Amino acid sequence: RSRSTTTSTMSIPTQHKARLDSSSARRVLAFDPGFERLGAAVLEREHGKEVLLHSECLRTSATLPFYERLSLLGKAAETLIEKFEPGSVALEKVFFEKNAKTAMQVAEVRGMLAYIAASRGLPVLQYTPLQVKSAVTGYGRSDKRAVSLMVERLVILPKRKRLDDELDAIAIGITSLVSSRLP
Repeated sequence: RSRSTTTSTMSIPTQHKARLDSSSARRVLAFDPGFERLGAAVLEREHGKEVLLHSECLRTSATLPFYERLSLLGKAAETLIEKFEPGSVALEKVFFEKNAKTAMQVAEVRGMLAYIAASRGLPVLQYTPLQVKSAVTGYGRSDKRAVSLMVERLVILPKRKRLDDELDAIAIGITSLVSSRLP
């Protein structure tokens, strides 16, 4: 008996074009990936200085199934893209030593965020924790406290309590802007 296989090629149209105007090109939407807490920040360069436009920590309930949590985070990311029209999306590359299940789920969140950005024609920029610490503090082995203190010195933060995830997202956004050295 002979078996035949058929292959087909499908062209996938791009539905969204990257925003190329000068203000959005200097604007980045940064994420500190997580499924319980997702840090998000929008920053842009104005006159050679990083300016924070928005930041928050998106939280999901541990009582929800993982894919419902993923859906909620995805919808929130889409809303941020629509509202702030960034020129790029920046993500932290995550490294874990312990819990493999958590690492896999965080990787799924990263993949979802990268997909959402790419489907809108936005470049996805990725930075290691070492790169973020180096860009923000000048030392790649800085602790979280040193990073938080430098974030507070580098950008004007409205006075309110922030979780580490939100501060990390701001640091990732700063890293992206200083790494790009946009005019």
